[in-house]
Amino acid sequence: MVNSHAGGIKKFQLSSVLTISITHLLHDTYSSFLAPILPLLIAKLSISLSLAGFLSVMGRLPSLFNPIVGLLADKISVRYFIIISPSITAVSMSLLGIAPSYIILALLVLIMGVSSTLFHVPAPVMIKHVSGDRVGKGMSFYMVGGELARTLGPMVILAAVSWWDLEGTFRLIPFGIIASLVLYLRVRNIRIADDFKSDEKKTSLNKTVRKFMTIFVIVAGITFFRGFMRAALTTFLPTYLNLVREETLWISGISLSLIQFSGAAGTFFSGSISDRMGRKFTLLIISVASPAFMALFLLFEGMFTIPLLILMGFSLAATTPVILAMLQELDSDRPAFINSIFMSINFLLGAFDTMLVGLMGDTIGLENTYRVSAFLAVGAVPFILKLKGFRGKR
Repeated sequence: MVNSHAGGIKKFQLSSVLTISITHLLHDTYSSFLAPILPLLIAKLSISLSLAGFLSVMGRLPSLFNPIVGLLADKISVRYFIIISPSITAVSMSLLGIAPSYIILALLVLIMGVSSTLFHVPAPVMIKHVSGDRVGKGMSFYMVGGELARTLGPMVILAAVSWWDLEGTFRLIPFGIIASLVLYLRVRNIRIADDFKSDEKKTSLNKTVRKFMTIFVIVAGITFFRGFMRAALTTFLPTYLNLVREETLWISGISLSLIQFSGAAGTFFSGSISDRMGRKFTLLIISVASPAFMALFLLFEGMFTIPLLILMGFSLAATTPVILAMLQELDSDRPAFINSIFMSINFLLGAFDTMLVGLMGDTIGLENTYRVSAFLAVGAVPFILKLKGFRGKR
């Protein structure tokens, strides 16, 4: 199942990898605005935790159409998806504060989800092109951009709320538009459309799905069980700290930034580590450690939670670059389609988990929901043990 032949460019092109990773940083800074101000939106619009969790479903719903991005690429240059996405996301997420109703709020999040789909499907394929035989390292750079964005995003939106109030966050829109203009100059010459276009010589989509169905099921299992913990510690962390532990909004936002910043470190190192230690072994260690850290987090308060936030963040997002590298090494002539399947699995199951966490929060309380989420995360381990043939490339 593993393709040992990297194909294409063999040299790791640092400048190109950094350009794409910074693009990821800019886009995801805006897409991470929701969680930090969720307590304010809940109070303003009088919405339940279940409805708050459903916002994540709206944001991830467009990922159902990930494969269609490949079909659009027959007529549209895929790199322009990446260029325009920061502007679309900046506009929709900067308007959250002035949303007059839950329906408008959900619509804005849905627009962000469409933009996110247009960005996240082609970007890893572009990373593969410029990473040579160090795909794991390239994916780590790419993912660290996203994790740093989720560190920066809470600080940006909370600062904006402090300066301009919740209704004044629309003033952040111009920065996203400027980012797209800069990106046009930086990534317009990186061409990956051929990876998406139909080719009679390529394996049919049905055969590709049948061939890799086992790995898709395994990845879905890992994603589903770890998704409860991820939703609890990202989407609902500020709400949990604000409502349950009675921390201020700033402390709650800083805690989210801390967990995201340490997550950036986890994504940066995990891909390179898996190049040497193997994809399966790396995933196994991460999936055992992270729920243990969360269980300890529930036992301590005050300053003791800081190192636990760092450890949880480090291990929380570290699985994604490993899985991305693993899937890009599959012996397939449709890497973009493989990636679109993973993104659909990742986004949809993540949204479903987030909605369930919100529902549990309404029924059994956030404190008990956090305990259940840590327990369920262990369910990823049996799926990882089913992996075969992913022992790394070095």
